[in-house]
Amino acid sequence: MRFRHQSRQEQYRQPFGALKTGTDLELAIQIQDLPAGRVTVDLCYAYGLYRFAESRLRMEQADQHAVDGWYRGRLRMPAEPCLLFYWFEIETDQGLAFYSLDHLDSFGSGVRVDQRPTISPDEHHPQLPWQVTVYSADFTVPEWMPGAVFYQIFPDRFNRDSGFSLERFKTNDRPDRIWHDGWDEDVDYIGKPETGYLACDFFGGTLAGICEKLDYLKDLGVGVLSLNPIFKARSNHRYDTGDYERIDPLLGDEAAFKVLCSEAGSRGIRIILDGVFSHTGADSRYFNRYGHYPEPGAWQEATGQALSRFGSWYTFHHKGDQVFYDSWWGFQELPAVNENDLSYQSYMTGPDGIVRKWLDLGASGWRLDVSDELPDLFLRSLRKTVRDDKPDAVLLGEVWEDATCKVSYGTFRDFLLGDTHDTVMGYPFQEALIGWLSGRDLAQTLMTRLERIREHYPRESFYSSYNLISGHDIPRAITALAGQPDPGSRAAQAKTFLSTEQRDKGRKLLRLALAFQMTFPGCPVIYYGDETAMEGYRDPFNRRPFPWGREDRAMQSCFAGFASIRNSLPVFKTGHFSFVHARNDMIAFRRFFKSGQDVFGQAKQPVQALVAINRSSQPGTIEIGSESYELPGFGVLVEVDGQMIDLPKL
Repeated sequence: MRFRHQSRQEQYRQPFGALKTGTDLELAIQIQDLPAGRVTVDLCYAYGLYRFAESRLRMEQADQHAVDGWYRGRLRMPAEPCLLFYWFEIETDQGLAFYSLDHLDSFGSGVRVDQRPTISPDEHHPQLPWQVTVYSADFTVPEWMPGAVFYQIFPDRFNRDSGFSLERFKTNDRPDRIWHDGWDEDVDYIGKPETGYLACDFFGGTLAGICEKLDYLKDLGVGVLSLNPIFKARSNHRYDTGDYERIDPLLGDEAAFKVLCSEAGSRGIRIILDGVFSHTGADSRYFNRYGHYPEPGAWQEATGQALSRFGSWYTFHHKGDQVFYDSWWGFQELPAVNENDLSYQSYMTGPDGIVRKWLDLGASGWRLDVSDELPDLFLRSLRKTVRDDKPDAVLLGEVWEDATCKVSYGTFRDFLLGDTHDTVMGYPFQEALIGWLSGRDLAQTLMTRLERIREHYPRESFYSSYNLISGHDIPRAITALAGQPDPGSRAAQAKTFLSTEQRDKGRKLLRLALAFQMTFPGCPVIYYGDETAMEGYRDPFNRRPFPWGREDRAMQSCFAGFASIRNSLPVFKTGHFSFVHARNDMIAFRRFFKSGQDVFGQAKQPVQALVAINRSSQPGTIEIGSESYELPGFGVLVEVDGQMIDLPKL
């Protein structure tokens, strides 16, 4: 007796993927070589989020006289957003059998298991059964979001404005700061002898400098700028916020921000800000550990110096004369905020709060730093505030795993059910793509990982996923693709660069990564400088200054060319998707419209596209149906409506 259920095939599960509340779901299981005697098949399911209700449905046999039995059942999804897990229990005269998800299978197939699968969030995710993400029926994302091309900027390192002067720059001097006279100097990883490394070296990139490069970004095909934090802070990365109400003086001021938003908007480019709401800096107006701000902060209150209106924002512990406080991952320079404190919530999401202030000044949304560490109630308040203030603004979160079944604080989280985020960062996309192109994984693994995300994410979120290949927290793509493994220490990373041979290979693989990224569903994200093949390991070497005047012009043209293909062909933004080949070095997929409509039911031209990629240095052949396609080493082809289109070359 053999079982078959494949959740990504419509004959077994219809409709595919995440479902809106109240949707009917039809499920089927095929049992081959039915034994004589009694056979009962139960569809077992559990649904909820923090707590789960369990039940079962007796499935009906379609043809009682068939040797291979098909058993079918229908469930109506719950009225409240949640996760629904299901598996099958088959009982015969020989005993009870359990059939649950095989997490290593590319088609969502099942595997016979010895015992009932678990749904406990305390268990490792691969032990979970099949999942249906049930999300709010009225969930939408801003219309401009699906498929938009993003460009992420680390503000200090992108561009000095034409009025830059070192003298003006150093008016913001402090003892722990290091000033780079030359834009082409390397980043600091040592710090001053008296302080050690503090990420306090500055190059002088500004908001006005970004503004001066807007035409360059427009020509690159960018539609959205995603800025790392721009608010006043001690460090160059500014994840240690000092004042949410002020632009960091090194970057400019409120007027400069308004000009940037206005000038970007006139070119059809939106601005997304980075909101760091789980912690502040110890050197901030709110905590004020070092007394650099005139108003008493929480530190002054905790140490008995003065009362502070921010005192309830933080959690302190006293042991004798010593004062301790909760901090982000133990970093004392990043005291953790109590997001459930109502005065903190009012400051952030109230009528005159921070979230509204910067939206009203021109921002088109927020990227939430470590949003999986923010409470659901606070996240819901954030999203409601964003929607109420600017209905077409976006809220995306930093979640590194599958955001639908991410476990934090001992439970599944409400990230993509329609009440907190619009979408999340596509780290699973990045890991899958870089893993395949670098040679660590086979194409089958890439397909399995991405199909799991496509199956779990709401369609709106999947087509808006922040699909990066590089970022400020991970190595540069070309280094990850062709470089040697991370040597570990910052001293070793600073001295390790690609050889001529590695760089040549890395450029070719980076072109393939770009081709995949620009034709796959979601929002392709260009991390500043990737378009000129910048290299570097982790922080701070992935945050070097943009090499103006020393760019890889061919790579820049390649990025602009693929972005142009994406922007000019709607099928690559909102077309349906299916893998058609995934084996070892070769991957291929189709993008298409059904009956002239995209995935959102919008009328489009009936275009079909095929994308095929060969990661190997050797030529290869892909067989798709009755067609055969020859690809050169490191080759990619794109066919639109049966015609091959010219692709950017290096």
